[in-house]
Amino acid sequence: MTRTEPHRGDVAAVSAVVVLVLAAAVVGRRLVAGGDDIFLGWPPLLAEWLPHVGPGTPAAVVVAVAVAAWGPGLAGRLAWRPLLWGAWAASAVWTSSLALVDGWERGVVERLSSSQEYLHDVPRVTSVGAMLREFADHILTTQVDPAQTWFWTTHVGGHPPGAFLLFVWLDRLGLGGGGAAGVVVILAGSSACAAVAVTLRALRQEDLARRVLPFSVLFPGAVWVGVSADGLFAAWLAWGVALVAVATSLRGVRADLAALAAGILLGYALYLSYGLVLGALFPITVLAATRRWRPIAGVLVGVLIVAAAFTAAGFWWVGGYEKVRVIYAASIAASRPYAYFVWANLAAVAFALGPAVAAALRRIPALPRPAALLVLAALTAIALADLSGMSKAEVERIWLPFAVWAVVACGALPHPRRWLPAQAALALAVNHLLLTVW
Repeated sequence: MTRTEPHRGDVAAVSAVVVLVLAAAVVGRRLVAGGDDIFLGWPPLLAEWLPHVGPGTPAAVVVAVAVAAWGPGLAGRLAWRPLLWGAWAASAVWTSSLALVDGWERGVVERLSSSQEYLHDVPRVTSVGAMLREFADHILTTQVDPAQTWFWTTHVGGHPPGAFLLFVWLDRLGLGGGGAAGVVVILAGSSACAAVAVTLRALRQEDLARRVLPFSVLFPGAVWVGVSADGLFAAWLAWGVALVAVATSLRGVRADLAALAAGILLGYALYLSYGLVLGALFPITVLAATRRWRPIAGVLVGVLIVAAAFTAAGFWWVGGYEKVRVIYAASIAASRPYAYFVWANLAAVAFALGPAVAAALRRIPALPRPAALLVLAALTAIALADLSGMSKAEVERIWLPFAVWAVVACGALPHPRRWLPAQAALALAVNHLLLTVW
């Protein structure tokens, strides 16, 4: 193999993704021009063309330059715990800076407090117990059930009650406003980079974890982590997977406790979003890669504890999902053609992944086996979600819980300082040229 062959392969991979994005944009605009209302202002993204700068612009540029220039070096030599805290802090600043490009009100406060979001329905809850008992009774809209007196707003009714319950608890703690809740979501969502690193280290891949961390920090998907609940979901699932990996690296009672904690997190993840059932691929991958099966018992017990608690409180997951399928079929999804979105979705998620991931995926065979399996799990989850037809558009945020694991492939890239600027540039371009809904 000559020295130019890897470079040519990378250019070809990135070019193929660019062609896919352009095709999705052209075909999407033709659909709109032909009378198909696909509810996208800038296909394939849910966004509109609006070049702008904001108070977050200087900080975002500084973080991008700093991480691209010094991130790989610091990741290679810092002690582990300071490195994790530093990465989380850098990711939080990067994510919040991108959000603030749109300004405090439009970029943070209004994201979770619109008429379609979680905070809109928080005042309805006078009793948590009553809310859980009656939750499924208000999923169907009047569009599909004319007898319905009132129904949950889009994001509340479209998810299990676990996500809504988190925002209710935040409100009870005095963090219920759009600004406070937005900051909590940013801080939580930006911790996914640390969770992925902890997972890799527990799988005895610390060197790889250190190479991946700068890419996880400058994750282009941070545009949608700040501020969307899906960013929180991504971190929640990631920490559940991390605890499974930690459990496989321990022995005795400590391993069992870690497995139980992992099960509780993973079990609750099922009540954050119905789509996170595909997140089961990641803990299964960790167990298969390590061939440590003892943690299964603790994980299953934890999952069952959460499921039993929600069921006893009055919410049946399967029944809720069936009703969501009904309202989904009657929603804007009905006018979004499957034949277009089944491939245009991949163009949309490419914005969250970035060019570095596009180039890195062809290097999956060069990754250590546990890391390669995690990346393949991410691609499998995305493929299954795509083929299901339950995710037509908006996947740049919906698939964040899977996308953060695809970034692991970047650990196989040579010359990370050549790719990190490209990742940052994409995120900066998206946030400065487009106005995203999330």
